[in-house]
Amino acid sequence: MLPSRPLLTRQSAVTVGAALTLLLTGCGSGPTPPPAAPTGPPISVPPAPPVFYVDPDNPAAQEAARLDAQGRADDAALLRRIATRPTAKWLTGDEDSVRDEVDEFLAEANLAGQTPVLVAHNVPDRNCGREGSGGASSAAEYHRWIREFAAGVDGRPVIVVLEPGAVPDAVDGCPRDVSGRLALLRDAVDVLESTDSAQVYLDAGHPAWIRDVGALAAALRKAGAAEADGFALNVANFVSTDENVRYGHQISDKLGGKTRFVIDTSRNGNGPYPAATVGRAPSWCNPPGRALGAEPTADPGADRVDALLWVKYPGESDSDCRPGEPESGEWWPEYALGLARSAR
Repeated sequence: MLPSRPLLTRQSAVTVGAALTLLLTGCGSGPTPPPAAPTGPPISVPPAPPVFYVDPDNPAAQEAARLDAQGRADDAALLRRIATRPTAKWLTGDEDSVRDEVDEFLAEANLAGQTPVLVAHNVPDRNCGREGSGGASSAAEYHRWIREFAAGVDGRPVIVVLEPGAVPDAVDGCPRDVSGRLALLRDAVDVLESTDSAQVYLDAGHPAWIRDVGALAAALRKAGAAEADGFALNVANFVSTDENVRYGHQISDKLGGKTRFVIDTSRNGNGPYPAATVGRAPSWCNPPGRALGAEPTADPGADRVDALLWVKYPGESDSDCRPGEPESGEWWPEYALGLARSAR
């Protein structure tokens, strides 16, 4: 809301000036012209701060500062389209440090008065051979890790996207012990929900991955969808928001019609790459010509959609799928600039 006192002061001054004019000119000198309208630049209202947490010490902000120092003001402005938007923090391992990582991030978000978004990405065999090894070495290690993760929450609000790819991979038959994986996920849902402050969304892939929605919904049930706050779609992918909404409704209908979901829109502004591969690499990995998608919001205005989120950090590499590309998770300024330039 704009402050009222300066506006009232300006109006009062105009009124006093008009009264003095009447006294000086007298009633017989003809009609007094109306006072001139106040001039000057329009008063702009700053945008409301984001609902979700913006980490000020993010890679895009650091790169924008470097570009400004080099005189590349236009490129710096492009990167600030990423730097000023809320994004998720991914946690991928090391049970000795995960509690402190969660605690520190949530403390910073709490000071900012914003809700943080975390991604738990450490289930055993999390990559199913797509990018080498990754994840906890055993179910027992994962049990300990997710409990340390939850301990870091400590009653503070947080959104958790749980294990990207884990449920769709299970539908595809990976790992060998599918039942064991789904049981691990169900336990993770129970542990995180027991904090009473975490909102948990089980990852459910995207529309171009699992076509059998009934099989996907059945796997989500076994993984604890009824106990979670919902499911997540399009994490680190490029499928359009409209397609994800339709797909989400199909999944939700199979789960009874009330289950809600969130969508990762970080890089889906131009949709997916229009071919299965780019060179010899899969098109899900750093495809060219993609764009930032719709901005994060807790009020997306779509049925059963709780939020649009930037879960994948725009500008972080998917993997070193082609010669010269950075390894998974590494910051790649050129790719980030391409996403920002192509955004509508």
